[in-house]
Amino acid sequence: MTTILAASFTSALSRLANDEQKQAKLTAYDLQTNPDQPGLQMHRIDKSRDPNFWSVRVSRDLRIIVHKSGGSLMLVYVGHHDEAYKWVERRVIDAHPTTGAIQIREVRELVDEVTPPHTTGQTEPLLEAQARASAPAISPPLFDRLREADLLSIGVPQDWVADVLGANEEQFYALAAHLPQEASEGLLDYAVTGILMPAVTVMADPLTHPDTLRRFRVLDGIEELKAALDAPFERWAVFLHPSQRGVVQRNYSGPARVAGSAGTGKTVVALHRVVRILRENPDARVLLTTFSDPLACNISNKLLLLCGDGSKLPERVTIGSFDVIAKELLALATGKEPRLASEDLIRSMLAKAAEEAGVHEVTPQFLNSEWTHVIDAWQIENVDTYASVPRMGRKNRLGPKQRERLWSVFGVMRHRLAASGLMTKAGVFAAATKHFGARLEKPFTHIVVDEAQDLGVAELRFLAAIAPETSDALFFSGDLGQRIFQQPFSWKVLGVDIRGRSTTLKVNYRTSHQIRRAADRLLPGKVRDVDGNEDVRLGTISVFDGPEPFVLIEKDENAEIAAVGNYLKEALSEGFKPGEIGMFVRSENQLDRARSAARFAGLPMRTFVDPRDDDAESALVGIMHLAKGLEFRLVVLMACDENVLPLEERVADVADDFELDEVIATERQLFYVASTRARDRLVISAVAPGSEFIEDFVASGN
Repeated sequence: MTTILAASFTSALSRLANDEQKQAKLTAYDLQTNPDQPGLQMHRIDKSRDPNFWSVRVSRDLRIIVHKSGGSLMLVYVGHHDEAYKWVERRVIDAHPTTGAIQIREVRELVDEVTPPHTTGQTEPLLEAQARASAPAISPPLFDRLREADLLSIGVPQDWVADVLGANEEQFYALAAHLPQEASEGLLDYAVTGILMPAVTVMADPLTHPDTLRRFRVLDGIEELKAALDAPFERWAVFLHPSQRGVVQRNYSGPARVAGSAGTGKTVVALHRVVRILRENPDARVLLTTFSDPLACNISNKLLLLCGDGSKLPERVTIGSFDVIAKELLALATGKEPRLASEDLIRSMLAKAAEEAGVHEVTPQFLNSEWTHVIDAWQIENVDTYASVPRMGRKNRLGPKQRERLWSVFGVMRHRLAASGLMTKAGVFAAATKHFGARLEKPFTHIVVDEAQDLGVAELRFLAAIAPETSDALFFSGDLGQRIFQQPFSWKVLGVDIRGRSTTLKVNYRTSHQIRRAADRLLPGKVRDVDGNEDVRLGTISVFDGPEPFVLIEKDENAEIAAVGNYLKEALSEGFKPGEIGMFVRSENQLDRARSAARFAGLPMRTFVDPRDDDAESALVGIMHLAKGLEFRLVVLMACDENVLPLEERVADVADDFELDEVIATERQLFYVASTRARDRLVISAVAPGSEFIEDFVASGN
């Protein structure tokens, strides 16, 4: 018998206690192995409108709901007895008459009422209070220009059409939770853009319909079921959106990229693309790389979960950060580990070389910046090359004589580093690039890069050099709006041209509408790179609703700690698990404030050690940079003070106006990245007057 897994089952499973999840999984495995075995107590649900729903006993009070039709058994829900029966009695499973996609839909007449959500709590969040004060008393219907046929074409069930046509904005977000996913997404997209996307063509096999595949997955054996149920990361890693599936399956004629704002599933697409390559090509050797070691551990763990226990596919994947991969390949080529010069040593060597050369007309900050972003990044070896290199975006213009004078510092710097046997990070990339760029045989057949917006000049050159000259060898996943490390530069100049091969994802699965809307105010609606590629944030939609972000501006640190501690106490009393909470600050100097708030609330905490440490018994406390790639039901961003965000030390270290703009932009993007780690709730706290970014965050957005 064919076993089909529904997204509603994995969602319900995640809400159970750990021991209940284990019991439910064991029963699900028994159903997969032999659904007719006598030990399984299976009963038809008589009160359901759909005669194919059955209940399977897991324990005294726990039930799995299955749907038996023809030669298939579908796992659709799991929960406590009364809750599970209430869920199933008002639902049916059938194919939509217009689109042909299989849907689990609620029968409208059995839903008592559809009301807008109400946020509980003693204190009203600042954002919600502002929105309530400025909102009109009655908003007009959102979809009164659409016809019934339009709604049916995007998968709205027939019995919900009247509700949709009469819904205003506030009513619709309550209504959307009752609609199939493609219907709510299509309506949200129309509300944002005014454009209704055309319907997907009806397919001969309903199970192959793109909208069916976002809800149901036909399982191939017990191992695949175990992988799907054991994976604790995003549900959409298993049930792909049609736009994600299209990027995963597509063959490109050159370097390609998937873009999209936070929470749209770029990393999931990258991981599925790796698995697809491995399955289709038994000789494939894939490099999966990203900007940091912690994030490399994170995606390594996710790949293992996606492939399932016992899979041999991960054995053909090398996973590591940009730096680690370059060091390992260079050591492999030369037989020895590169010795790196520290940032402090580089600064002191530059200062000494400038003093010896009598170069006093520029600041130490300028020298360090010019070395980092021009000389070292582009690996300039002589004064002639320096005279001709375009200093993209640098507002301090330098003539030939000025560059020649500065080279008296930089040339000495390069010589002394070499004489000491020391290398910079960019130098490691350059040496590896030189070695592998000259070889026809490359170490990998495919390279997939996550968080590609934080690639620098040296890193991109290196990846291009170790990639084979085949059309589909390089694939990038990233969001220009989340760039927090690198200054912009031209990829095309380095031979990596993604124009015409870039796809932007628009559906946000991770972050509630309210959190996404507030965070998006921190960034422009369009971000353009040097080559003219655009990341368009406009039109991105979230698929679920939630409370507005909570902003706390207190008189001093002690008051902030108490306010955040009280909020955490309330969250724990409402059922939030410690492991579902992340607390982040801008730098290590503010970590004590976050730890104090956690102790005030009696919240167990852990430091950022290993992303594979899925410890549900403690909250994660760390700096904002380490939040990248993670997600939590509740995120607390503390110490967002006036001189902390943007960080005062970074502002003081800039060399010119251009760098000041870049520092402010990357600090703003860091705040955006940290904010969008939150799924359901976001708390931002500061000592008055607070960061300038908070004003943008709570603005009306008009």
